[in-house]
Amino acid sequence: MKTILVTNDDGVHSDGIHVLATALSRLGEVIVVAPHIEASAIGHALTLRRPLRMERLREGVYEVDGTPSDCVNVAVTQLYASPPDLIVSGINKGYNLGDDVTYSGTVSGALEGSLLGIASIAVSLQRGDEYDFGPAAESAAVIASSVLEHGLPQRTFVNINVPAGAPRGMRVTVQAKRNHVTVVAERLDPRGRPYYWIEEGENAWEPHDRSDYQAVKDGYVSVTPLQPDLTDHDALNQMRDLLERAPAASKLGSFRDTA
Repeated sequence: MKTILVTNDDGVHSDGIHVLATALSRLGEVIVVAPHIEASAIGHALTLRRPLRMERLREGVYEVDGTPSDCVNVAVTQLYASPPDLIVSGINKGYNLGDDVTYSGTVSGALEGSLLGIASIAVSLQRGDEYDFGPAAESAAVIASSVLEHGLPQRTFVNINVPAGAPRGMRVTVQAKRNHVTVVAERLDPRGRPYYWIEEGENAWEPHDRSDYQAVKDGYVSVTPLQPDLTDHDALNQMRDLLERAPAASKLGSFRDTA
């Protein structure tokens, strides 16, 4: 029987993770290991300066007082004799599209799995006043079934975003790009001292027919293959030129291109 680890960043008590686990249970043995409280927008953080604790809540459901990446590492090493066949992170309450994947705890749960050599999927649902996790869970199960049967390229994981309602289908997509204009609100506490809230910035997406943003805008499930490699391969030649022309480079010895 296939083994599936399910995690998230909305916390172990979020309805989305349990709807997801139920949908995946027909594909194999599912264990849920998730943060004990919400850990949204925490990115790929690991807890290194304090001990972590894992508590069993009920059969097949555990909580960890840490991040999604913590949950994956603790679960893989403490609950499995051999790595699970698949890791699925979600269902997140709100999209994780485009550049926002760099902040996402949900996406980072899948990223951590890919770094460990385990096929991994992240799944997110459009934010709303109410959530019907069913279509997102079924979409994740469809992709999970195919991944379990056919695998993924090494160090590749899948980011799924699902619009609210009944999707029109699925599209394979690329990450969208948007203008990042940060908004930080300054307020005063009762003693007159300033404090700050980081707000959502400008949300202007660049047009792109194949983007994840365009897919969900059109009512389709977006399926984006991602990888941990952040190297800008197109910029390597430009960077070589910059180093060769840098006045300070001679002080560091001869420039050697190892790419």
